[in-house]
Amino acid sequence: MEPIDTELVARLYAAHRGGLDEARRAQRALLTRNSSMRAQLDDVEAEITYLLLRHVRPEVVVELGALDGWSTSWILRALQDNGSGKLRSYDLVDGALRQVPDELAGERWSFTRGDVRDIGPDVIAGADYLFIDADHGARFARWYTAQLLPALRSGTPVSVHDVFHQRWARPFGEGRVVLRWLVGRGIEPFTASRARAPRVYAQLSAVKSHTGLDDPVRSGRRNPMIFFRS
Repeated sequence: MEPIDTELVARLYAAHRGGLDEARRAQRALLTRNSSMRAQLDDVEAEITYLLLRHVRPEVVVELGALDGWSTSWILRALQDNGSGKLRSYDLVDGALRQVPDELAGERWSFTRGDVRDIGPDVIAGADYLFIDADHGARFARWYTAQLLPALRSGTPVSVHDVFHQRWARPFGEGRVVLRWLVGRGIEPFTASRARAPRVYAQLSAVKSHTGLDDPVRSGRRNPMIFFRS
């Protein structure tokens, strides 16, 4: 099974250049129309998410933490461009319901308001891709590393946001817990975090420039997300 690494991501930028260009334009327009939208993902991590979804072509994506729907809309664009796949999103707040365009949601999106811990492992039933950007506390991370990640099929792609805002994960938060879980299983996560992996960030920035995809969708450049296979 191919690893998620710089080589793969660079290849996907070239393979899906046209679709990604259109997705970026659509996302920029969405943010312009909805100026109050809290757009949590920075450009590179959002684009990697889109590209991995185009590559693995999941039938079921589970999103824990949708907030105002910025990551939701990126995921939905990838599924739309794939021509298949469903997204199940969960959050304590329902801002995404007001921000995600109806024509993008279509029949491919369902949203459940509530605490996923009340649902338990069934929340990831059938998941081919798991996206996590929810409670960033250690307690929640201990729950999902014990209850959700072990229940995924081996090799399932997972993304966890807000891990590497700095070079090291915050000592008492989610990032430290999930990184410890990964170390215990010999899994090396991939990140394009500017603080943690400046060389990777520079390499992908060069790829974006070469493919004409370097004009920003939004201003953030930290890209603290990690990507790995369970």
